[in-house]
Amino acid sequence: MRDRPADTLADDLGSPVPVPATVARVVSLVPSLTETVAACAPGLLVGATTWCSHPAGLAVSRVGGTKNPSIDRVIALRPHVVLANEEENREPDLAAMRAAGLAVWVTRIRNLPEALDSLRRVITLACRRLEPAWLDAAADAWRPVHATSELAAVVPIWRRPWMVLGRDNFAADLLARLGVANLYAGHRDRYPRVGIDELRRAGAELVVLPDEPYRFSASDGPEEFPGSRVALVSGRHLTWYGPSLTEAPAVLRRQLAAARLR
Repeated sequence: MRDRPADTLADDLGSPVPVPATVARVVSLVPSLTETVAACAPGLLVGATTWCSHPAGLAVSRVGGTKNPSIDRVIALRPHVVLANEEENREPDLAAMRAAGLAVWVTRIRNLPEALDSLRRVITLACRRLEPAWLDAAADAWRPVHATSELAAVVPIWRRPWMVLGRDNFAADLLARLGVANLYAGHRDRYPRVGIDELRRAGAELVVLPDEPYRFSASDGPEEFPGSRVALVSGRHLTWYGPSLTEAPAVLRRQLAAARLR
C-alpha cells in the first residue's frame, strides 16, 4: 500500500509545511518542544539539540545547539518533521533544511494563550498525535491565577552585556499573571540591552533573576542589586512552554514569595 501524500499545513508563522500523513521521526531544535514531544510520544524523537535537557536521560542523537545546529546531522536522521521556534533558531538554518526537502514547523509564542494553542497544533498537526491530558491540566493550572496586586520589576536574562525582558514576551506574560509587572514592557525591543546603572535606577520593587538563559544564582547576579528585593526563579518554569506549565504557577509563586533583600 502506498503512503498517503503529505498534507500542506500552516505553522504558527502561516508558512506551508508538507506534513506526512504518518509521522514517525521528529527532530526538535527547541528544548521545550523536545520535552513536549517526549511527554506525548517518547519514541517519536530521533534528534534534539545539546541544550535539550528534559526529560532526563533522553537517548536521541544530538544535532548541535539551537543557534548552530549541524544541518548535515539533521538531514542524516531523515526526520518527517523538524520542530523549531522563530526566536530560538536562525532562519538561514531553517531555510537550508527546507532546501534539503525537510518539513520544518516553526512556532511563534508571545503569551500563555499562544503557547497553549501552539502546543496543541504541534502535537496534533505537526506530530499527528492525540492531544495529551497534560495540556488541559496546564490550562487549568493557570486559569485560577489572578494577581491581586502588582510589583514593578526588572527581569534580567543576561549579563555581560546586561539584557532584560522587554515587550511582547512569554515570560513577562507569565509574570504578569503572578502579579509582577515588567518595567520594560513598553520598550521598543523585545530583549533590550540596559546598563547595570540604569537597571539600578529603574525604580523596581523587585528584581527577578531566572537561571536561564543566563545561569543567575545566589552567588552570581544578586550582588549587583544592593538594597533590592531579588527573586531567584526557575528559568525552565518561566520560559519553557510544555509539560512544565502544569507546575509553573506553584513553583514561580513559591520562588517569588522567597525574594530576599540584598
